[in-house]
Amino acid sequence: MIWQLVVGAVLMLALSIVFLAWPRTVRAGEQQTPAQLFAERMDLLASARDAGELAEQDFDSAANELKQQFLEQEARAMELKASHSSWRWYGGLSAALVLMVAGIYSWNGHYRELADWQLAQQKLPEYGERALLERGEPLSEQELARFGLALRTKLARDGDDAAAWFLLGRIWLSQGFMLDAIDAFEKALQMTPNRPALLISYSQALLVVGGDDKLAKAGRALARALTAEPDNLDALSLLAYVAYEKGDMTEAAAAWTILLDRLPTSDPRYAVVLEKLQELGHEVSARQERVVLLTLDVDQTLRQQYPDASVFVFVRQPDGPALPVAAQRIPVPAGELQLMLTEEMAMQPGWTLASIDDVEVVARFSPSGTVDDRQGSFEVVSAPQLFNDGKVQVSLRLQAD
Repeated sequence: MIWQLVVGAVLMLALSIVFLAWPRTVRAGEQQTPAQLFAERMDLLASARDAGELAEQDFDSAANELKQQFLEQEARAMELKASHSSWRWYGGLSAALVLMVAGIYSWNGHYRELADWQLAQQKLPEYGERALLERGEPLSEQELARFGLALRTKLARDGDDAAAWFLLGRIWLSQGFMLDAIDAFEKALQMTPNRPALLISYSQALLVVGGDDKLAKAGRALARALTAEPDNLDALSLLAYVAYEKGDMTEAAAAWTILLDRLPTSDPRYAVVLEKLQELGHEVSARQERVVLLTLDVDQTLRQQYPDASVFVFVRQPDGPALPVAAQRIPVPAGELQLMLTEEMAMQPGWTLASIDDVEVVARFSPSGTVDDRQGSFEVVSAPQLFNDGKVQVSLRLQAD
């Protein structure tokens, strides 16, 4: 579309030049100059007078008329000369007009915005993958702005879309446009009212804006998010801050206490929550992170028979949910190996080593290297163990039958 604007601008400029500089032409039909023609005619009149063909009185009248014609021709010649000299003025004016138009358009034109808009349309799928699926480099500030522009265009062209409004709200939230973000989130909530990620983002924007009305809306939104996902730590953290901003220290402390028990000690929020509880006068000390120390001994025969095998080591609650609280996959080792399973190895947020008091450790041998291998796989399980000062130490051996 840029080339169309350029062509249009050139045509408009050409028309302006034509209308400004349309010449006033004068046909110069005479082959002689006015002075030469005047002298020749005066000679003819004088010859006619001397030959007696023209009376003196008629001669004077004809000479006066000829002089009048000569003066009129001289005036027209001067006018034509001025017309030719005006071409230089028109040319200078046209050049100045060209420079002025080019300068104003380069300084205040919208061709850059148009180019950005076209690029945003082309890269909308790529921006979406990088923003949502975290493929490739994170979006820069400029790319984030283009992503927002592409989403606005999509909404204007295709109509309301919950995912597009949600993404646009996240972009505006990151750019500091809180009221715009709130409006976008509310449009998305009209179509998907119980989506936890959307409710949490909506609450974040409301919390930043502040005010009793906004805090009340944030509290209701977070309650809906926790109803859908009771173990959502982000929703629980924000709910504590909403209560704190409202002045309800009891509710804030209760939420932070629950959150502190569920957060791994390596989580950046752990230290912040601990400080907040201590600020409210609660006697809370930093929790020692729980770890499982495993000594795994693998029979050399297994290593030789199955060089591509893997060992899956995981920790679970005895007689509890099947979902492990920590897991790790390693290539089949040769001999003895020391492993440490931590709270960061959780399979699901909020379900970590800190969530249970007794554990059992499982080492599963998989000849094909996949967790769902059934042929030739086997496992060994430790006896239930209790944490002692945040640690459990177990030894397991994998050997061929």
